[in-house]
Amino acid sequence: MQSHHEHAKSGQLTLSLKGVCCACCDSAIRYAVTSMHGVTNVDIDYARNVVTVNYDPEKASSENIKESFQKAGFEPNVAMDGTTGRSIVELGHDHHATMVQKGKANELRMKIIASGVIFILVFLGSFPQWFPWIPDFLKNNFVLLALATPVQFWVGSQFYKGAWVALKRKSSDMHTLYAVGTSAAYFYSALLTFFPSFFAGLSSQTFFDASVGIMFLGLTGHYLEAIAKGKTSSAIKSLLGLRARTARVSRGGNEADVLVDDVVVDDIVIVRPGEKVAVDGIVLEGDSSIDESMITGESIPVTKRPGDEVIGATINKSGSFRYRATKVGKDTTLAQIIKMVESAQASKAPIQRIADRISNYFVPIVFLVAITSFIFWFYIGPAASLAFAITTFVSVLIVSCPDALGLAVPISIMVGTGKGAENGVLIKDAKSLETLHKVQAIVFDKTGTLTKGQPSVTDVLSSNGLNDDNILGLVASAESRSEHPLGQAILNEAKKRNLGISEPRRFEALAGHGIKAQINGKDILIGTSKLMEDNKIGIQKVDDKSKQLYDAGKTLMFVAIDGKIEAVIGVADTLKENSSVVIKELQGLGLEVIMMTGDNERTAKSIASQLGIKRVMADVLPGDKAAVIKELQSEGKSVSMVGDGINDAPALTQADVGMAIGTGTDVAIEASDITLVSGDLKGVLIAIKLSKSTMKNIKQNLFWAFAYNAALIPVGAGVLYPFYGVLLDPIVAAGAMSISTVTVVLNALRLNRFR
Repeated sequence: MQSHHEHAKSGQLTLSLKGVCCACCDSAIRYAVTSMHGVTNVDIDYARNVVTVNYDPEKASSENIKESFQKAGFEPNVAMDGTTGRSIVELGHDHHATMVQKGKANELRMKIIASGVIFILVFLGSFPQWFPWIPDFLKNNFVLLALATPVQFWVGSQFYKGAWVALKRKSSDMHTLYAVGTSAAYFYSALLTFFPSFFAGLSSQTFFDASVGIMFLGLTGHYLEAIAKGKTSSAIKSLLGLRARTARVSRGGNEADVLVDDVVVDDIVIVRPGEKVAVDGIVLEGDSSIDESMITGESIPVTKRPGDEVIGATINKSGSFRYRATKVGKDTTLAQIIKMVESAQASKAPIQRIADRISNYFVPIVFLVAITSFIFWFYIGPAASLAFAITTFVSVLIVSCPDALGLAVPISIMVGTGKGAENGVLIKDAKSLETLHKVQAIVFDKTGTLTKGQPSVTDVLSSNGLNDDNILGLVASAESRSEHPLGQAILNEAKKRNLGISEPRRFEALAGHGIKAQINGKDILIGTSKLMEDNKIGIQKVDDKSKQLYDAGKTLMFVAIDGKIEAVIGVADTLKENSSVVIKELQGLGLEVIMMTGDNERTAKSIASQLGIKRVMADVLPGDKAAVIKELQSEGKSVSMVGDGINDAPALTQADVGMAIGTGTDVAIEASDITLVSGDLKGVLIAIKLSKSTMKNIKQNLFWAFAYNAALIPVGAGVLYPFYGVLLDPIVAAGAMSISTVTVVLNALRLNRFR
């Protein structure tokens, strides 16, 4: 599997580009820098017109990269503040940037309105036989030329600019199709207006209505596309909206409200009821209940006490507390989530390469079809063959604009990764989102993934009918001085049952065997069967009960009071909530579910039987986990791994898709492709179903993008004319092209309904 750190030593420059009008600017953007020596990778985020360039600082520089974009016709600006970690979207809300965006939007709207009004006038004047009531001056070709000229060169300036950039790189794209198609219609009509005698015997019909209508519809399509694309970044905008704006900080004995960006590590932050937690930190004093649903997806508030971690942007429901800031700015959990979502939205899925390859050959083929149709109809067409030939030439060029093809994949990826973030599933890149739906086997680490990762009391079985709570109270009192995890499990259970804890008069830890203590005048001995045997205490009374617990894979703690066996306590690492439900649903999706653990086979099989998992890999050493994944892959399976610990990291990297429990270690999260923020295994289901939905959506988009072109290019070339007398009007062609783009965008936005 490719390393997640392949660009770790490279430079990275994130730029917002002015001058990007649609997804078909892709080739221009890539051409601008990929030919540069030292550039290793380029990712483009169409929703925000942002490009991220990875490069070797020894071979290229940020200044050279920016200069290359300028030469290609784009205006680059730094879009990511590495110091504060402020987001691309967030920087877009700065006053200056907002004013620039509003200015561009207003200019675009003004062009659309102007070209729309002129189109109506030109259309009326071009067909006086249909509209006999129009004024005579509108029927004049010179008036139509005067109306069409500003639309052609002012409204259509972005198409000419894009075509020129493509020409400079000896290429062609959507802008080329628009510029050439409308220019053919405009200049033919202009020549007909100035030199009508030259066209004697041919049709006197001008195409000003086509050139103006195409510019109007093309620009309107871009505007609708921009509005729809803006909705795809709503996930990030909503995440940004979660940030607290100010924080109450205690410095030098004085409390003051400061901006969140001014909070530094080790600041003491005070949080009052109803306030947002400003940044990540550790509670020092006080306790409260915090709503972490916006980060983890968990609806139930989490109790926080001294020593517990708190996450910035979560909401304090009740109580006041003080905490020490540990992560600020770009290091906070929220900032990292936003960064990961932005990175995923900008990355390219493997399926995108299909669309890219088609686009590379598409435009030259379109030109060939357009020129061939022009030549064919010029010589074989009806009486006004030049006008007929120009109609087919322009129609083919316009209807084939590959805008929809360029948007089909990235627009779905943007929405899909955004929905993942909303549901507590962070997807590192588009490749992971695409690969996940093809996974055949999913391997779960046991401890901390399927189970809670900490021992809990599961059974208190008395030999003499004593009350469970009485036994547990005595044992917990004896264990109150123990630091052993099993002792902590007993104390936790006693606290849960609100049992009184007494201070032991005597306490002795017996390494590897148990403890000895005196509580309320009673001698308590707790530990293994060997400890009981060494103290000549028979355990026959609890033999049947202990065997039952042992067979269930539980750890046994024998309890003797005043030299007599009184009870056996079963302790086990219990299953996480929803584990069984998730495993059953995954199996229902046709996935092979496998459990891998370092535990002994008896314990592993006990847990697996509770979950309905048939294939178990036990006694797996930490260093062998990646080898197990590799072995499964050698069986021809696409494998996903779900884990949480440091020893899971190599296996997560080896898997086709690695999923880390968000409550696990940073190393596991860094090594994985997908992070389940809350630690709830439902996130695995969400990720797989989201992957399936997104890929289905992408395939639908590609179908619609191809369907329009495949169906209408032949019609534009005049294939139906000899049989049905049907010829595609260039204006209808422009409308169809715009509809195909809007169809793809609206279909992608349906993913927002994913639940």
